[in-house]
Amino acid sequence: MTKVTIYTDGAARGNPDGPGGYGAVLLFTDSAGTVHRKELSEGFPKTTNNRMELMAAIAGLEALTRPCEVELHSDSQYLINAFTKGWIESWKKRDWKKADRSPVLNRDLWERLLAAAEPHQITWIWVRGHNGDEENERCDFLATSAADSMKH
Repeated sequence: MTKVTIYTDGAARGNPDGPGGYGAVLLFTDSAGTVHRKELSEGFPKTTNNRMELMAAIAGLEALTRPCEVELHSDSQYLINAFTKGWIESWKKRDWKKADRSPVLNRDLWERLLAAAEPHQITWIWVRGHNGDEENERCDFLATSAADSMKH
């Protein structure tokens, strides 16, 4: 199984409902030892930071063309904790309701993310944002640039 490292970040200007964007960096080394890199980003005119964090992970996973062993790095505790703390499974058991019975926000993107993640073996890794991690900083640049491109 190919090993891929994905870094992701989302940004929103005027959260909620301002322009936003996401950035993702995919890295893998082929059998000859060559490192391959792919960068993804997209802007949206009206969104939230959490939606962009989810879209970054979705875009990174949807870019994979076969099942992979993935390390997905994000500075979003919202994203990472949903998987590492079992929130997703609890939400699904409660028909996409939180513990207080209120609806889970961004259900459409959570379901899309689950579908994108399904064929892969994923390790979800939280990284502190704006802390000098080169790839996380690159994702932040991609996300904020995409968000800024939506300001007209």
